[in-house]
Amino acid sequence: MSNRIPPCSCLLPRLIPRFHHLLLAFVVFGLLATLPSQGQQDPRKPYALIAGTVWGPNDRPVYGVRVKIRRADQKKAKWELYSNHQGEFAQRLPAGKAEYVVWADLKGFKSLSGKELSPGEQVTVHIEGDERQDIGLHLK
Repeated sequence: MSNRIPPCSCLLPRLIPRFHHLLLAFVVFGLLATLPSQGQQDPRKPYALIAGTVWGPNDRPVYGVRVKIRRADQKKAKWELYSNHQGEFAQRLPAGKAEYVVWADLKGFKSLSGKELSPGEQVTVHIEGDERQDIGLHLK
């Protein structure tokens, strides 16, 4: 017997069954990494931005409020995010002429003071191109 290493073609059939789960995971991860995430846009493309602050009845920012956004001609929200510790939120949207409706969804929300809050008016935002629109959502 020689100590010669068998050619690669002889090793592969032996190694693939042992590592097929790992190999499959790398292939699937590689394919998924190349696909754009749902709801996210390519950062190199132009976009519009709706940014805002959620205000409480005492005119202070409110943390952790669910903010929903939909196109004005649709019924269901397409984007959902939460206000940060400063009550602020921001959502990228496709550039181009469109109208969006933004509102606070307080289902399941508990304020720190324990006070019952109700959502204020929905805000309609008109986008012309790739600009930023700043809004405020006022809770009652």
